[in-house]
Amino acid sequence: MKLYDFPKAPNPRRVNIFLAEKGIEIERVPTDLFKGEHMSPEYMAKNPACDIPMLELDNGTCISQIRGITRYFEASNPSTPMMGTTPEENALVEMWEHLAFMNGLLAVAEVFRNTAEGFADRAVVGPHNYKQLPELAERGAQRLQNFYTDFNQRLADNEYVAGDFYSLADITTLVVCDFAKWIKEDIPASCTHLQAWYEKVSQRPAVLANP
Repeated sequence: MKLYDFPKAPNPRRVNIFLAEKGIEIERVPTDLFKGEHMSPEYMAKNPACDIPMLELDNGTCISQIRGITRYFEASNPSTPMMGTTPEENALVEMWEHLAFMNGLLAVAEVFRNTAEGFADRAVVGPHNYKQLPELAERGAQRLQNFYTDFNQRLADNEYVAGDFYSLADITTLVVCDFAKWIKEDIPASCTHLQAWYEKVSQRPAVLANP
């Protein structure tokens, strides 16, 4: 079993923090996004979506997408649960992790991939080329501010994103806040609950080990 990895990028970092929280060691295959190694014929044959990370099982099965990879490890290594322990908690983690991804991570990605010079014809992750659209960058910037406000409100009454337990939803939310620094955005001073939560979860050993 091995994980195709590029630790500098937000999505691989989500998986790396998740695995560290569970104490799972796995062989890594460095795959450099900046050099386009995820677009090589060999990699595309394993993962037509051309994204990182990707998990390759010993039987040759390849699993991409963060939820697919984390679900595999949650089911195969249930100790130190990261997706809740009851049906209600499972649903809350799924809901809030999805909201963090949709309204946070993708918002930052809209800005980054539609403004960075290196993505002039690669504004969307995957095997197909799409040109940059300045309007999407503007929309992404607006969405990010709403993400900050919405999650600040959520954390006003909850210790962690999905409730009173740490989960994958917290990992994704943390990565959003750090990814936003790539576009020179920080948590607004008015979002005191989000900032306090961020300072707390940033000190977890699994996060410190995967900066």
